[in-house]
Amino acid sequence: MSAEMKEEAIHLLLVDDQEIILDGLTSMLRRFEGQVHISGRAKDAVDAVKFLEDNRVDIVLSDIRLKNGSGIDLCREVASRHPEIAVVMLTVYDDEQYLYQALRSGAKGFLLKQIGAAELVEQLMRVRDGDIVVDPHLAGRVALSAARLHSGEFWPGAHLGLTQRESEVLDLVTKGHSNKAIAAKLFLGEETVKTHLSSIYRKLGVRDRTSAVALAMREAIFR
Repeated sequence: MSAEMKEEAIHLLLVDDQEIILDGLTSMLRRFEGQVHISGRAKDAVDAVKFLEDNRVDIVLSDIRLKNGSGIDLCREVASRHPEIAVVMLTVYDDEQYLYQALRSGAKGFLLKQIGAAELVEQLMRVRDGDIVVDPHLAGRVALSAARLHSGEFWPGAHLGLTQRESEVLDLVTKGHSNKAIAAKLFLGEETVKTHLSSIYRKLGVRDRTSAVALAMREAIFR
């Protein structure tokens, strides 16, 4: 890349605690060097913030979950110290609550890791030009949720941040069903049920199944 092309390209810092993801993104973006220049890579928020002190970065592309801290923490830190730098989340978690947290923390984008290279570059260019970008599939779900909320058509537990599927899972948990039984009733894999339960616990601020059931009963989520 010529010095002039490098100057015009978006200077990007990649942040992910998995080396294989960093390598994959680096390889994926290599053919777009005229538009995107990878200034550096970091595995946690601390290293990312240190890198920003002495290097030019236009956009930080970070995962939500990191080993030390989180992408949300990093987003707040960058917004405080370097408001001129945009943060875009790139994650596997298509969770509305993560999206809301990211945007409240100052993120300029929320994209999912199944995104293709060309589309990722296009979205990064939009962020550089001042837009806020959200994965289209997640944006559609959020819009539908907003429409249902406005019309009063919502599911139990929505006010606590639960998705409709998480509400269905929690309802069956409160009725005493095992993970295997829940998977069968909802036509899901048991690992998917476990993933939903982990998200439910996090959103309800509890640590286990018993506490989740107790909170659901106390809040009369399922009347």
